[in-house]
Amino acid sequence: MAERKRILSGMRSTGRLHLGNLHGALENFVQLQHQYECFFFVADWHALTTDYATPQAIRANTWDMVLDWLAVGLDPEHCTIFIQSEVKEHAELFLLLSMITPLPWLERNPTYKEQQTQIDGKDLATYGFLGYPVLQAADIIIYRANGVPVGKDQLPHVELTREIARRFNFMYQTELFPIPDALLTEVPVLPGLDGRKMSKSYGNCIYITEAEDVIADKISKMMTDPARIKRDIPGNPEVSPVFAYHKLYSSPPEVAEIAEGCRTAKIGCVECKKRLTKNVIARLAPYRQKRLELEADMKKVRGIIEEGNERARRECIATMELVRQAIGIVDRK
Repeated sequence: MAERKRILSGMRSTGRLHLGNLHGALENFVQLQHQYECFFFVADWHALTTDYATPQAIRANTWDMVLDWLAVGLDPEHCTIFIQSEVKEHAELFLLLSMITPLPWLERNPTYKEQQTQIDGKDLATYGFLGYPVLQAADIIIYRANGVPVGKDQLPHVELTREIARRFNFMYQTELFPIPDALLTEVPVLPGLDGRKMSKSYGNCIYITEAEDVIADKISKMMTDPARIKRDIPGNPEVSPVFAYHKLYSSPPEVAEIAEGCRTAKIGCVECKKRLTKNVIARLAPYRQKRLELEADMKKVRGIIEEGNERARRECIATMELVRQAIGIVDRK
């Protein structure tokens, strides 16, 4: 049997996950764990790049994220789940890679430029924020990963990781680090409640494991076709965030019926939302129940993460020994 390829991915520790996270990454993680040797980590150090002045919530957010991961189906029997800051070797490789990474590579990073203008109220003129793609590269190549599952918006980060890995291998005349491939994933378009991108900062999210009555209330207030101001006016389902959710949570026959009913005014927005509410609640119910069970046994959850931290640490210790030998910090064996 051929050895399974290894992939790595992570998420910043921002707390409970919303439906954009579920369909944009987490469902993909659950599938990948059965196809690859997977390492998934909570990126709490990455959270500090923007929240360094207010870090109080990061630890609680970390456990909230872990609970949602496990509730949705990440299985420690099939993947390694760990917390970034618990594996200190990430920081050592980050330091060493920062010595060889040209400054212009970081300054031309499109995400760095965009977030400098989009994130208000935070001083992002720090080395940590500028250099976080190097930490991201260290996160990936320290596991000698073959691939990284990403959406198209993350391709520049993976390409920078590839360049850093190539530069290290060339400078120190080694083939230590595989050049990781970007595993492009199709991310469904799932708008927030107000039609904008779903984001915690916008307050327009539905969370994976929140209460049924909260979900129902949020869907009842969702934006629909703004031109359909009366029940008997035909609408355009494609401009309604509600219909975007139907495509993910309703059966194909029901989606077709909803679309036709909207265009012909046979179905009103209230009925459309009620049907969506029923489908969303039914789909998310197992996740809510699993999370409640996990919350009642946090000793088990912490044990899962401790085991994952240790497994990740063993991999990193072995890699860093080879890194030090390649650089010449220790004698070559």
